[in-house]
Amino acid sequence: MARPPLSAADMEASLHTWLETEFTYFKVEELAGELAALARDDQDFILGWIRRIASTHITLAWQFGRRAPALLPRMERRLLEAWAVHTCDVFDRTGLQTALRVMEQVDSFDPAQHKHDAAGALFEDFAPVLGNFVCGLSGRRLRIEEGDKAWTDGERIVLPPLVAEFSDRDDNFQLAKVMVALAWAQTRFGTLRVDHAQIAAGYADPERALSRLNALETLRLSARIARDLPGLHREMQRLARVAEPLTPAWQAFAARLTRDDASIDDSLALLAAAYAEPESPRWTGQLDLRPDAVAAARAARLDKEKARLRVRLAELLEEQAENRASAASQDTHPPAAEVEPRDEGGQLDFDITLDGVPLAPPDDVRQLLTSVYLDFGEIPPEYLTPAGEGEYDPNLVFDRPEDPDAVWHGTYHEKGAELYPEWDHGRQHYRKNWCVMREKTVPPIQDDFYRQTLVKHQGAVKQLRRKFEALRDENRLDRRQTQGDEIDLDALVEALADAKDGREMSDRLFVRLHRAERNIAVAFLVDMSGSTKGWINEAEREALILLCEALELLGDRYAIYGFSGTTRKRCELFRIKTFDEPYDDEVKARISGIRPQEYTRMGFALRHLSKLLNQVDARTRVLVTLSDGRPDDYFDVYRGEYGVEDTRMALLEASRTGIHPFCITLDREARDYLPHMYGAARYVLLDDVRQLPLKVTDIYRRITT
Repeated sequence: MARPPLSAADMEASLHTWLETEFTYFKVEELAGELAALARDDQDFILGWIRRIASTHITLAWQFGRRAPALLPRMERRLLEAWAVHTCDVFDRTGLQTALRVMEQVDSFDPAQHKHDAAGALFEDFAPVLGNFVCGLSGRRLRIEEGDKAWTDGERIVLPPLVAEFSDRDDNFQLAKVMVALAWAQTRFGTLRVDHAQIAAGYADPERALSRLNALETLRLSARIARDLPGLHREMQRLARVAEPLTPAWQAFAARLTRDDASIDDSLALLAAAYAEPESPRWTGQLDLRPDAVAAARAARLDKEKARLRVRLAELLEEQAENRASAASQDTHPPAAEVEPRDEGGQLDFDITLDGVPLAPPDDVRQLLTSVYLDFGEIPPEYLTPAGEGEYDPNLVFDRPEDPDAVWHGTYHEKGAELYPEWDHGRQHYRKNWCVMREKTVPPIQDDFYRQTLVKHQGAVKQLRRKFEALRDENRLDRRQTQGDEIDLDALVEALADAKDGREMSDRLFVRLHRAERNIAVAFLVDMSGSTKGWINEAEREALILLCEALELLGDRYAIYGFSGTTRKRCELFRIKTFDEPYDDEVKARISGIRPQEYTRMGFALRHLSKLLNQVDARTRVLVTLSDGRPDDYFDVYRGEYGVEDTRMALLEASRTGIHPFCITLDREARDYLPHMYGAARYVLLDDVRQLPLKVTDIYRRITT
């Protein structure tokens, strides 16, 4: 039974609270009056989104509320939600003014132009799939980003937030795939090799010339896709049936551009004739050409890739000379490399000869050669001369990790960092690429902490070793078997006694070794926030040493990382031991070097450790967090419910991939929030920090057996 609508008075109180009208002076009475005329379901939908958007910015929530009642009758709810989320994402990336412009664009919404929006394919749905698709194609590695329209600059493919040309959602997804394929083909087959702006400037109407060149290239690239990706080309033909048929002139252009040997030069040769044509065809899924973006990306790439390739060739030549005991590397004029491109079924590869010796190019060199070839259609000779000694500064040629400690010096740069989403509980959606994370290595401290810990807990160490040795050998010997590796002496004695008494002698006289190998990978995430100063920090370090001693006996794969940071712009993860590192003096010194840092922003660390764990081939994967308090950050919304909900969502994400999260906490108030984050049976509360070194190993045995 339908619920009765809310009255204007019922809604005003909530709107006053959400929009903080005491300070903003928004006239919510008018909005409440407009909402009062709607059905209850529509009221709940709009009010819910006003509340959610207000958690991002009150002005955006107000603008949404003003526009939503008029849009709801003619706009699918799913698309209205996508528009609201997209506006919040734009606010996250570029601020309020740009987000307000996106919000205002919906005022020009034309139902006739967007009649298929209900079946549209959303960027956030198709981007991950198409990202994997383009990674499997030959050529330069391309990343997929969201933007206003579909285009590429040769390093990234930009796609619109919604693809809704057709009434069928699968068709719209296929159209997005066609856009990605055309963008890849522009990079792979030479469209971006020329200066589009300079070419178009030679005509009276540069925009017209550019659109004709784009159409010619779309014809040529479609033919290349037909040869390299025939299945996708059939989809292109099916989806293109809605396009107008080509005129005789354009049919003639197509006949020349669909030949196997057609290149960008053929399109340029036809451009004058195409420019004279009154109309230019535009196909469904056709990309825009952005000359400025293409030129900027190419200019930034050319000199750097030339230097990188020449430096790498010099390094390979030196390695080759050492292997051959040759003096070639001492030559003041090192020999140029010879490169022969190969295109095998659309896959681009290279044969290299260096100083007369064939060479299998390493992956990074192959990628450089591929990128240079895509820019020029060949490898220019000057790129193939190995760099002389001191000719380039490697620090300028190759990307170096940004110094995490220089974050607050001048303008902060995100280059080289990993970006992680964060769950916004108020918005009920992720903030995309929100947390800027960098890995650091804990500075090792060469002191006596490791030895002193073993001496301090020598009795516990012996006990732990016995327990873990027994755990290692658990369930391995099956006695009284019909066949096996050794005689079961107890069973044999009993059988002989039975035979002497005249009873039937048992045939279960053997012991069989049951090799039930442990296949476990565990990541320990250690709280290194400032609140761990003193006793807690010392107990954490002691606990890690005892754990490592026990785990070395057990043979489980394990890694140890610490986490801390200050605001979303400085999320720091500290390497203590990776899965591939041995437990050696360096790791022991890093454990000794663990020191309290800043705050306890936890979601990014859980997401990163989950990613690392999922890269380990193990039947059981466990993520153990060692913390002394609730999620927190400096003067930030992360304090309180927001941080708890983000951490909970990160743990749910881990669980969905098969990881088993667990928490060991020293916070006596943890019962207020840990059951909500971890579940009732996935945490342990220690009342006394001094219990930690002794309890943590028992807890580990419990959660991995």
